[in-house]
Amino acid sequence: MSESDFTTKDAYLSHFNPQTYLEKYYTFGSSPSAENRILMHVLRRLFMTFSSGRVKGDLLIDIGTGPTIYQLLSACESFKEIVATDYTDQNLEELNRWLKKELGAFDWSPAVKYVCELEGDREKWAEKEERLRQKVKHVLKCDVTESQPLGPNSMPQADCLLTALCLAAACKDLPTYHQALKNLSSLLKPGGFLVFIDALKSNYYMIGDQRFSSLSLTKEAVVDAVVKAGYTIQEFEVIPQSYSRTRADNEGVFYLVGQKLNNSVGLQS
Repeated sequence: MSESDFTTKDAYLSHFNPQTYLEKYYTFGSSPSAENRILMHVLRRLFMTFSSGRVKGDLLIDIGTGPTIYQLLSACESFKEIVATDYTDQNLEELNRWLKKELGAFDWSPAVKYVCELEGDREKWAEKEERLRQKVKHVLKCDVTESQPLGPNSMPQADCLLTALCLAAACKDLPTYHQALKNLSSLLKPGGFLVFIDALKSNYYMIGDQRFSSLSLTKEAVVDAVVKAGYTIQEFEVIPQSYSRTRADNEGVFYLVGQKLNNSVGLQS
């Protein structure tokens, strides 16, 4: 990707429209769209990870939450507190709108009902929404390219870091990507878990007619970066479904669970 193709932070602040993004990628309707299939697959994987009882603890930090909450629906059963983060102010505002049940907030109930069905009780969906709202204790600004991604906010190290569809968009090249994973590792306890979801081999994605860059990554490149950031990889699944061709040019999505080594090299970055 050339410098001129890379979507800068400023471009995100001025051009990323959370409402259009939610509408294009997360309208969980009855039509079996590519976007719906990816979302359902990711929700099933997250349910399996968090219901296993292995990935749990006091604090989960979600990196690059965006305006979405789907990725936290199973996690909120396994952690006492959740910290949501994003670089883009309008995403944080959109997220807060849902958390505060404000007028015009996106309706996540179809996705919530789907997860409740996986958990065995579709009728509990309103309680789950409430529980998630209670668990999200902070909504913070985050920049994965900084050595302190959460800036001056002091947080205890998390038991789990979750990041979905963030790093490939935030990093202009592989060295930046490697460094971002090391920066994030500083937020995680040794022995803590990384749950990592992103598109493979994607150069861009569209929101309406607005184009945003993505770092095109192979499975090998992702594995190499995660291992060099000080993790052992416990699961790596490639979800072969791609987004609609008018929305992105990816070849599948990966789902990775890693565990931070106790003597993590990421700490010396």
